[in-house]
Amino acid sequence: MIWRNIFLPAKRSTLSFCKRMSSVDTAKMAQGGSDAHPLSGLEFDNLALRALPLDTSREPGSREVSGACFSLVTPTPVKAPKVVAASRDALSLMNIDDRGIKSDDFAEYFAGNKVLNGSQPAAHCYCGHQFGYFSGQLGDGATMYLGEIINKKGERWELQLKGAGLTPYSRTADGRKVLRSSIREFLCSEAMHHLGIPTTRAGTCITSDSRVLRDMFYNGNAKNERSTIISRIARTFLRFGSFEIFKPVDIQTGRAGPSVGRDDILKTMLDYTLTNFYPEIKEKYSDEEAYVEMFREICHRTASLAAKWQCFGFCHGVLNTDNMSIVGITIDYGPFGFMERFNPGYICNGSDDGGRYSYKKQPSICRWNLERLAEAWQKVVPIEKTEAVVKSDYDAVYNKEYMGTMRKKIGLQSEREGDSSLIEELLATMRRTNADFTNTFRALSTLQLPGSPEFEQSKSKMLTKVLSTCLNLDELKATLKPQMSGNQLQSLVAMLRQNPAFLNMLGGGRMNAITSELQKLEKLDALKDTTEESLIEEYTAKWNQWLDAYVTRLEKEVLDKDFDAMNMNRTELMNSVNPHFVLRNHIAQNCIDEAENGNFAEVQRVLELLKSPFKDCVSEASNTTPAPVDGASAAELPASHGQYTAVKTPLWALGLVVT
Repeated sequence: MIWRNIFLPAKRSTLSFCKRMSSVDTAKMAQGGSDAHPLSGLEFDNLALRALPLDTSREPGSREVSGACFSLVTPTPVKAPKVVAASRDALSLMNIDDRGIKSDDFAEYFAGNKVLNGSQPAAHCYCGHQFGYFSGQLGDGATMYLGEIINKKGERWELQLKGAGLTPYSRTADGRKVLRSSIREFLCSEAMHHLGIPTTRAGTCITSDSRVLRDMFYNGNAKNERSTIISRIARTFLRFGSFEIFKPVDIQTGRAGPSVGRDDILKTMLDYTLTNFYPEIKEKYSDEEAYVEMFREICHRTASLAAKWQCFGFCHGVLNTDNMSIVGITIDYGPFGFMERFNPGYICNGSDDGGRYSYKKQPSICRWNLERLAEAWQKVVPIEKTEAVVKSDYDAVYNKEYMGTMRKKIGLQSEREGDSSLIEELLATMRRTNADFTNTFRALSTLQLPGSPEFEQSKSKMLTKVLSTCLNLDELKATLKPQMSGNQLQSLVAMLRQNPAFLNMLGGGRMNAITSELQKLEKLDALKDTTEESLIEEYTAKWNQWLDAYVTRLEKEVLDKDFDAMNMNRTELMNSVNPHFVLRNHIAQNCIDEAENGNFAEVQRVLELLKSPFKDCVSEASNTTPAPVDGASAAELPASHGQYTAVKTPLWALGLVVT
């Protein structure tokens, strides 16, 4: 075990390659000489491993790690690593430019086959409440901390590899990730950043000829898939679960953290977090008060983050305490989803039968997780003080962020009584008409202010756009088709008629799944006499009813007669928070399909589109797409981006399930 004091002076080690540089070498580097390695400017300063207790054992296999926050590990090489895609924006945070990306051994370093000099691979020990139950030790089972890089601006960024091999926390897994999950996390990390939502970044996606066995749907149909590694970048990857390693035996699960009773380490972790990520609080407050104020800031950031997710229709899917960042950013992208048609009960995770992490429950789950964090700190910070912070601050901060963003999304520049009801009714109308969440908000920006010469014409056009995002009759029927067979449902209905209490006896996710299937049947039955014309008529009436209230509210926004300027400002405001392009499941799936067939260019193309999510015309963004990292010209890229500009998601894609 190695202990070092957090307040020791930092020891920085500049990356070197095999030999000591001569004065000639140094001169060539300064002049951009060909002898200088493209990655030679990286500067590692691995503060976390100096400040926090480190397990130096190299004992192979999974094991409980007591009294440490990190364990030293060694990445496991893969066969023939190759670059799928690279984010130049993210890599620039570490001073890596195109020369570094195009260097011959770039893929080797970012696959873990070679270790950058100055880096110290390690895996982080943490615990977590998973789906509401304490699971004991979890840790980085497939992820490795490489170190912390100081960039030219003096910023500190932690670099990780995900999928780089076994660690002491791998449990029964193999420490690997596959192409499909890696592409999804790579793209979504960057998509969220460009939407303005706090997030970890993704620098690279590297695949290989090494294979791992995976059963994607847990149905016995396992197949060999490409072992793939992504690099992740953040200020820190500490999470709520990092502080749960001290948790005593849990009454429900009988599990405990690996470092129970080590209050000294808890205080060290709190001091490390306070000093490095909340220095303004450390400077202003002292002792216990500083910890409470740090908790308050974590509470505020978490509430604000949850509000942003809701405003952009993002569903995380696995909001366990081990997936909640201590600095209030989105981390660990798994079965996430951007909501298609608005549904408050939207569940993006096919494994979440009970809907614990559904879209509508995200804010309350984040609050619940903060309460678990308060429990984790209680040996050093009085729990009555941190719980009081959650009670007094969380909802207030969430509501302020949510309403502030939602007002912008519908073009309101002032606050008035009734705005909340107007927004709630908008969402209810989306729900009743099966409207697309993202595209409906975007369409609203085309409405001119009442009193403008083009108001009535723009209102008609806007209504047509909104209606075009709604499901037609055939699409609606297809989405209501039960997943259970007719015989299964008939048997269930018969049992329920004989014993109505049977449904409650099932409990949990099974009851929710069956209830959902029965509700689908009822809705499908109600459409028997519906025609396409009558459905459109019904949708139109519902939207006109909301539009009447919306127009009345917009009339209060008109302060003068300079309608041109006011309309322009309103449109710019709305289009700055209402994306035209988000990472829908079918877009990610198309990238995966192309990549699995050997075409990596589509991943890079979609990455470029995600960098300009608020542009009106996606094709304009694609026209400026730089060549992919393998050197192909823009002219050689497939012209498949056109399918992403559709008004709504294709019918086949509405049934995509991510586990």
